[in-house]
Amino acid sequence: MKIVRTTILPFKGFTAINLLGVLFVHPGVYLSHEMMNHERIHSAQQREMLFVFFYLAYLMEWLLRLPMRGNAYRNISFEREAYANQRNLHYLETRPHYAWRHYMKRRPHHYQHRKTINR
Repeated sequence: MKIVRTTILPFKGFTAINLLGVLFVHPGVYLSHEMMNHERIHSAQQREMLFVFFYLAYLMEWLLRLPMRGNAYRNISFEREAYANQRNLHYLETRPHYAWRHYMKRRPHHYQHRKTINR
């Protein structure tokens, strides 16, 4: 994965963004093994969706989740897969194609937690 250090991308509030398999990172940001794995998971998602369809699906899901409770970004299935597996540095060796689909079907972790508290 090519890494580009720049002050222009990513946008305020983010430390890195993966565009077409190129990682744009603010200068001085430490790229941990977990962060790199998170971004590699996104690269795999992008490749299997031929890049264009990944970005269309990502945007559509984000727009659908905006009015819902919780953080729309963190509840996007692509992000949920990446966050759930970023510590498993061998995840990509066994990751099934389109694994992010399974994260669409389940309720976001934030909702599961609230359900448990309200019982």
